[in-house]
Amino acid sequence: MKELIDKLYETQELERSELLLILNNFNADMSEYLFDKARFVSKKHFGNSIYTRGLIEFTNFCKNDCYYCGISRSNPNADRYRLSMEEILSCCETGYELGFRTFVLQGGEDGYYSEDKVVEIIKGIKSAYPDCAITLSIGERSYEAYKRFFEAGADRYLLRHETATDEHYNKLHPAELSLSERKQCLYNLKEIGFQVGTGFMVGSPFQTMENIAEDLLFLKEFKPHMIGIGPFIPHKDTRFLNEKQGSLDLTLLLIAILRLMNPKALIPATTALGTIDKNGREMGIMAGANVVMPNLSPVSVRKKYSLYDNKICTGEEAAECRFCLQNRMQKIGYELVVDRGDYKE
Repeated sequence: MKELIDKLYETQELERSELLLILNNFNADMSEYLFDKARFVSKKHFGNSIYTRGLIEFTNFCKNDCYYCGISRSNPNADRYRLSMEEILSCCETGYELGFRTFVLQGGEDGYYSEDKVVEIIKGIKSAYPDCAITLSIGERSYEAYKRFFEAGADRYLLRHETATDEHYNKLHPAELSLSERKQCLYNLKEIGFQVGTGFMVGSPFQTMENIAEDLLFLKEFKPHMIGIGPFIPHKDTRFLNEKQGSLDLTLLLIAILRLMNPKALIPATTALGTIDKNGREMGIMAGANVVMPNLSPVSVRKKYSLYDNKICTGEEAAECRFCLQNRMQKIGYELVVDRGDYKE
């Protein structure tokens, strides 16, 4: 198995059958060998720098009804909210003072935020903080809308494909959503000029190792600038409430594989990792991740942006969250940096 890892390290790619061999037979020793290689590659490109993204969860309204998501439109227990332009700018102000130079505006697919409103928000942030990058994570929009957002000053866009297999996608989403449309959005974003991020859930219901291999091959082909993966965590108000949580070990293995396949990608150690294990984010960094995303949203709304249960950091002020993460990273030999953290060709 180490020969396969060496091959991946040297060539950045494996055949589907080789990926499946690793996925179906990994153990602790093999994982450690893989993590060592992934860390080496990460340090080669980024040193011991960990980039921070200030996350602003600005709306939990969503027109979609994805079966795994706690803010899906059919959840009557979701306590809905929207942040105003002033509240969003206040989050940015707090974040800027704490050293954040990228703001991630994340929300459900909320029609209240029309193209014009989103453009206004982008221009407002860029006007106040011209040296900062803006990342949008607001779902599927038209090519024209994406173009307007880019021209207004948005730099990056996150849109997880969730699974690269049609059959699996259809088991997680209602009929009105399609994987082909999702992928088309990703290609549109790239064509327009965004730095594009995508990714998938690890251990989502009905997922097979073949599905995961397909995800890895899609990510290799698409060449995203950012790759976000995290373990599936069930939410009590969804049809998947009794499904098993995604595996920490498999998620870490996949972060390491993705680092070797995509050496320069920006890969976060996600909040979901920190939710299923108190040291999950540190373990993600030690497996090759190089980004963390502390929450800048007002504390009053954090519990309401509940995509899954038991999410961490819902009660902490942004400063607490930032300095807590800084200390955690320093303990494992890494440094949070004040930097936009752009993808470098």
